[in-house]
Amino acid sequence: METISSIDAMRAWCREKSISGKTIGLVPTMGALHKGHLSLVHAAKNSCDHCVTSIFVNPTQFAANEDLDQYPRPIEDDLAMLRHAGVEAVFMPTADEMYPGGVERHATSVHPSAVALPLEGVHRPEHFAGVATVVMKLFQAAPSDRAFFGRKDFQQLCVIEHMVRDMNLSIEIVPCDIVREPDGLAMSSRNRYLSDDERQRALCISKSLNLVERAFLDGSRDAKQLESIMADHLSPCDSVDYAVVADRQTLLPVPKITRNAVALVAARLGATRLIDNRELETE
Repeated sequence: METISSIDAMRAWCREKSISGKTIGLVPTMGALHKGHLSLVHAAKNSCDHCVTSIFVNPTQFAANEDLDQYPRPIEDDLAMLRHAGVEAVFMPTADEMYPGGVERHATSVHPSAVALPLEGVHRPEHFAGVATVVMKLFQAAPSDRAFFGRKDFQQLCVIEHMVRDMNLSIEIVPCDIVREPDGLAMSSRNRYLSDDERQRALCISKSLNLVERAFLDGSRDAKQLESIMADHLSPCDSVDYAVVADRQTLLPVPKITRNAVALVAARLGATRLIDNRELETE
């Protein structure tokens, strides 16, 4: 497995591997890997001839009061996991490599579509501009045929899908299912921050979504009723940023589900903020 830190070297690797029509799958990550990330790697390896994973903790998607400095960086463990999973190359650029001249002076960015405005956009207003910008940069640095993203970060997935469509990018975005712990908690790099008590209480998030899905499958289409189910079962959380039912395409609230929708939750346990969701499909 090669580790590559420069954009020029990463582009050269991709050019070499794409000879004779060979396909490349890209798995962008911020490290602190878990089985959810590895499921993206496996999906990439199963559908592409070559697989590259990036590890880059992107400073432009963190607000001043967020956990950039504390974000876990167990790089040796991450590399061992990727090596064992059969990844051929890991792109690990520095911030200076990704943002020439320094992050503070980096004036050019991607302005995401309106799907970035609700939900996370309310609580983290600069987040998705940082996400869209770094993903666009990764697509340029590691030219690939397909990029693999998890559905747990559902709004992020939508933002990237819209960016690829709006900017006429040739890369295919492949959504991959949420990977959960045996007790239902969605896997996240931030789960390691939870105390034993917080970890146990966090189970109410996936349980609330299970109950919403059950009510939906039983015929309930009233969004307020479904949101009330979530609210009633999220009381173990210390706070809830949102627990809503939204349209799958726009992520705007809907009074009644008439086409594909999604239930989304963002809640805090202690100092840790967790997100989760459940798609509610009518088609």
